[in-house]
Amino acid sequence: MSVYLAEFFGTFLLILLGDGVVAGVVLRKSKSENAGWLTIVIGWGVAVTLAIYAVGNISGAHLHPAGTLDLAFNGSLASDQIAGYIIAQMAGAFVGAILVWLHYLPHWKETTDADAKRAVFCTAPAIRNVFSNLISEIIATAVLVLALLFLGANEFTQGLKPIVVGLLIVVIGLGLGGTTGFAINPARDLGPRIAHFLLPIPGKGNSDWSYAWIPVVGPLLGGLLGAWVYDLVF
Repeated sequence: MSVYLAEFFGTFLLILLGDGVVAGVVLRKSKSENAGWLTIVIGWGVAVTLAIYAVGNISGAHLHPAGTLDLAFNGSLASDQIAGYIIAQMAGAFVGAILVWLHYLPHWKETTDADAKRAVFCTAPAIRNVFSNLISEIIATAVLVLALLFLGANEFTQGLKPIVVGLLIVVIGLGLGGTTGFAINPARDLGPRIAHFLLPIPGKGNSDWSYAWIPVVGPLLGGLLGAWVYDLVF
């Protein structure tokens, strides 16, 4: 398997399970309807763990454009691979979101809340404030990158690190995710948002493009900030 196919598959798996757990919680007549925020953040954490196990030994399991850019900037990834990685991540996220739509097909008609339908695919702020929302995404992603760099500086028992990274996602979701839904990944938000825009979802409403730049720009800036702080302090 090529590194690009691995990134596609890993991100596809991440979105299928991550957006899938959101769908189960927010769509009407799902057996897990109203299971709550804790269910969502744990589901995302386990999804990240599984995606890393699936492709980590092939592509490094970036699954994240900011992570790819950080590795390219520090010389760990060849610059001519950047575009391929990011395209694969975006495509995997897009296809994963389509499969979530297909999996929950009867539930879209049963759900009348257009915002809930969009929430399956992409993030939205609890309180809409451009500055605060952008800062939230920057801080959460900076913490993610810093923590990943901390983990990289330590030895772990064989096969343990993906579980630790999954727990990291859970604690970021619990501690920092309540403001914006913690996109912390441009591919995770933008790929499924495009799927939401294109799919024939009954009563889906708009895809909130006026907000869509925040979960892209915020994580990119946060990733650079986290890497810069690590290099500066450690």
